[in-house]
Amino acid sequence: MISKEEVKHLASLARIELTNEEAAELQHDLGKILDHFEELKEVNTDTVAPLAGGSLLVNQFRNDEDSTNRIQNDAAVKAFPDAASGFLKVPPVFE
Repeated sequence: MISKEEVKHLASLARIELTNEEAAELQHDLGKILDHFEELKEVNTDTVAPLAGGSLLVNQFRNDEDSTNRIQNDAAVKAFPDAASGFLKVPPVFE
C-alpha cells in the first residue's frame, strides 16, 4: 500500500495540488494499481520467450523526387497580401 506521504511527494513532483480528499482517493487508486502489479508478479512466465521488440514491421521510404507542381517564388510573393524585397511580411508574433 502506498502511504499518504508518498502520494503527496508524487503530487509535488508532478506539480499538482491535491486536497486531502483527492490525496486519499489517489492513495486508494494507486494502491489498487500497485496491488495489480503484485498479482502479475505471481504469473509463471518461465515458458514465455522474451521479446526484443513489439513489431516486425519495417519502415517503407519513398525516393525523394522534385515536385513539378511547385508555385514559383515570384508568383507566391506577388500573391501574398504584404511583401517587401522578395520576402513575405507577416504581423509580429511578439510585441
